[in-house]
Amino acid sequence: MKHEKVKTARGRKYSSKLWLQRQLNDPYVIDAKRQGYRSRAAFKLIELDEKFHFLKSGARVVDLGAAPGGWCQVAASIVLKGKNGHLGKVVGLDIQEMEDLPEVTLLHQDFTAPEAPDLLKDALGGEADVVMSDMAAHATGHTATDHLRIMGLCDLALHFAIEVLSPGGLFLAKVLQGGTEGEMLATMKKHFKTVKHAKPPASRADSAEMYVVAIGFKGRKQD
Repeated sequence: MKHEKVKTARGRKYSSKLWLQRQLNDPYVIDAKRQGYRSRAAFKLIELDEKFHFLKSGARVVDLGAAPGGWCQVAASIVLKGKNGHLGKVVGLDIQEMEDLPEVTLLHQDFTAPEAPDLLKDALGGEADVVMSDMAAHATGHTATDHLRIMGLCDLALHFAIEVLSPGGLFLAKVLQGGTEGEMLATMKKHFKTVKHAKPPASRADSAEMYVVAIGFKGRKQD
């Protein structure tokens, strides 16, 4: 494969040059463009689904932190096929605006805003089969701070999932290396039959990100 070099531009930081060079030579970035996905992150979801088999025809899916829309594209390609005449549903939300996707509901909204959960529920129109979150706060460069911020988003997403999932449903969320916090993990184990951690091949080796997958929602009767 030809290796692209980035020409040095006046005013460009060296770190930006390295990032751009990595992007140009990343096989996942190249494949994303070739297959029409909006981001290389689409392959993370594809690989997680290949491992855990949670995206199914006719399923109702919520995608938190959806921009630019790669995960929604993957989910829609599977769940919107319909089963026994029942079409699936994909609702994506992000604080960043996204270009429309066919048959996908996209909400431009901050998930931490008080009105966000109700907006999602209205758009979904019923219980969800899958709640997935690829949310991440802007990195500060301070490891402990970044960890707390991303775990805070994961915790919000988990409690939303508990509110909207149908029995047997699945929750998937980005966390950082080291896995889920003890208290959050205990909450997941209380509400789900199985909790696992996974790092899909499309996650860069030098990245601290990984994913927690909570399978088999037990329902809300015990609350």
